Amino acid sequence: MRIPRIYTPQPLSADTSVALDEQASHYVGRVLRMQGGRPLILFNGEGGEFEAVISNVDKREVLVDVGRFIADERESPLHIHLGIGVSRGERMDWVLQKATELGVSAITPLFTERCEVKLTGPRLEKKVQHWQQILTSACEQCQRNRLPQLHQPMKLDSWIGSLPEASDDHLRLVLHHRSEGRLQERSQPQSAALVIGPEGGLSDAEINDCLQHHFSPLTLGPRVLRTETAPLTAISVLQYLWGDLAG
Repeated sequence: MRIPRIYTPQPLSADTSVALDEQASHYVGRVLRMQGGRPLILFNGEGGEFEAVISNVDKREVLVDVGRFIADERESPLHIHLGIGVSRGERMDWVLQKATELGVSAITPLFTERCEVKLTGPRLEKKVQHWQQILTSACEQCQRNRLPQLHQPMKLDSWIGSLPEASDDHLRLVLHHRSEGRLQERSQPQSAALVIGPEGGLSDAEINDCLQHHFSPLTLGPRVLRTETAPLTAISVLQYLWGDLAG
């Protein structure tokens, strides 16, 4: 029987007892219908995970006895920061979920010229909370013990200004289907910042702005990929070349 992995944003240590937060308690007690004595795996995003056993379940919370610490790390040696144009419907959710599974280290939703999604105030705050839960659930499923850092949504130019300076160790990439750049010709970087637009892609002006700020153009082949396909393909290529995706 599969042992559920549960994220809990609180300090954890062996041989202690903790109460799961409301959302985790609801999932364990109401959705999974687990009872006392059932095993869990707990992690809090600080690295490693803990064996645990449910000690009590009631309508309001689930109490857990924390056991042995397991120092497993499943993070890629390549730090990938994805800047992704905010897209409509479930496309954004799909990209965030799969990018997490593929091992990105950080994600920044971007408002670009062709972005059709308008989010401000409480709607934006609610959407960010929703995206954070997607990252959490994806880590629970794919056995990552560290959550990707979800940055606050911002405009493309602000994101560019927040990045490390471009160098051999810190690569900057912009998706550009009319380029002939080849990643195989580069030496292995420590990190890669990857920017991909929403539906309709980045505008010519935005691509030129990226190029002027030392982004290298990235082409993924002769076909134009959709906004939910392009980032996952690019991340897979980067992880295969310089990360931990086995061939």
